[in-house]
Amino acid sequence: MEEAPSKILSRIELARRVAGWRVRGEAIVLANGCFDVLHVGHIRYLRGAKALGQRLVVAINADETVRGLKGEGRPRIPENERAEIIAALTDVDAVVIFPEPDVRALIREIRPDIQAKGTDYTADSVPERDVVIECGGRVAIVGDPKDHSSSGMIKQWKKS
Repeated sequence: MEEAPSKILSRIELARRVAGWRVRGEAIVLANGCFDVLHVGHIRYLRGAKALGQRLVVAINADETVRGLKGEGRPRIPENERAEIIAALTDVDAVVIFPEPDVRALIREIRPDIQAKGTDYTADSVPERDVVIECGGRVAIVGDPKDHSSSGMIKQWKKS
């Protein structure tokens, strides 16, 4: 029995996979985040992102970047395990770990049709919006209201 191709890809492998999807006319959606402690807000965000196109690429912040964004003691889950968890979701077609502070370089590499961001942003406040537009894409806001967060969950657990 032939093994299914992995969803967790290097940047080079991702570029090849995206090129193949694009040849078939499939719309590429990029979502990104830390995904440190997976919660229902993440699921709703990724499901909303997938609904925008045929292929969903999820970029996960590397451990060092998460520490810089969230502080000491984070991430709770190492990057390879976070990637494996996200890759297990049916809506996700590819996962890549990125070390940069934002996804601008990745956007330039794969040129997604849509960059999906959560409801803690507006279309105008997305940091990478300029690069998305420069690459011919658009920004979309998806998911439920931002009333779930890994940081909030961790604080709650510490109180218990």
